[in-house]
Amino acid sequence: MLVNSKHYRSIWVKDNDKRVIQTIDQSKLPHYFEISDLKTSDDVIHAIKEMTLRGAPLIGVAASYGIYLAALEAKSETVDIVSFEKFVNTKANELKSTRPTAVNLFWGIDQTLKAISKYNTIDEKINASFNCANKLANDDIESCRKIGGFGLKIIEDIKKSKSSDIVNILTHCNAGWLACIDYGTATSPIYTAHEKGIKVHVWVEETRPRNQGASLTAWELGQTGIPHTIITDNAGGYVLQKGLVDLVIVGSDRTTCTGDVCNKIGTYKTALAAKDNDIPFYAAFPSSSIDWTLKNGLNEIPIEERDAEEVKFIQGKYKNEIVKVLLTPQDSPAKNFGFDVTPSRLVTGIITERGICEANEKSIRELFPEK
Repeated sequence: MLVNSKHYRSIWVKDNDKRVIQTIDQSKLPHYFEISDLKTSDDVIHAIKEMTLRGAPLIGVAASYGIYLAALEAKSETVDIVSFEKFVNTKANELKSTRPTAVNLFWGIDQTLKAISKYNTIDEKINASFNCANKLANDDIESCRKIGGFGLKIIEDIKKSKSSDIVNILTHCNAGWLACIDYGTATSPIYTAHEKGIKVHVWVEETRPRNQGASLTAWELGQTGIPHTIITDNAGGYVLQKGLVDLVIVGSDRTTCTGDVCNKIGTYKTALAAKDNDIPFYAAFPSSSIDWTLKNGLNEIPIEERDAEEVKFIQGKYKNEIVKVLLTPQDSPAKNFGFDVTPSRLVTGIITERGICEANEKSIRELFPEK
């Protein structure tokens, strides 16, 4: 996607230096566009944990590159293949411990370890990890592009049924290209419709406490020239109730094989409001976000609880500096649940790289019969 009219991915290998992985520092957006160099596996661990990069598909690919960087480190710090593998596996476990909810994290790591296991020498294993990370990145781009194509049909159908020529879409959190490698998941149909000349307007829920909607989604849409309006999370129900929304599209960090969708905290409330007002509610994500081992999302998906400081403080720009401001009484306790689960009964449909299906196990497995 575009940043000041120049195309970027969210993560890439540095030109002329394969030992450095570069990514956009999302913690500085929308005020400053800065590129970070990830030179070690610990750099990747820190970036994922501190959310300088975030978004389920991006986390999975970043973790894969983290295994590659760990393999490079292992070559210089170990003397034989056994100690090499021990070092890499230790780093893999550290990467897996960074964030618990997004299944893509574990998927990306396991895919890379599987690729490494096919080879016998250290250099072969390093090359395999590098190639695997690049493949996962390219595959994610293609998956998100296809999601855009399938989701476009939904937007086209809504446009045909309306007297107005503008399709109003509401989204929560950031499931854009910053959360993936390119295109995004929930935003991919929006970008595709915009490219096709369909007039769209996006209601952007701010997504407290880290405001990924207000800071990241709005920034993305602005870079692409898509009309949008930021609203508080609590205003989502109001605009749905007033008929100002035609369609809700969100992403997912982990979806069960039965169609329960885990996404950023606040998604469940949005789904309830959409259901009550007969507004279609779709979740868009690549198949790497499906956890085929789980059936009951509410009981089985691990929900990340982050530092309460994210609730008590808010970050913004003041006199050209990014500062944090205390919102609450200093001594008041706070809870910071990172995600919630939207039950399948509230989900109109799921958009994947294979097509659109209903949010139930039978329909999902028809798209993925090999599972």
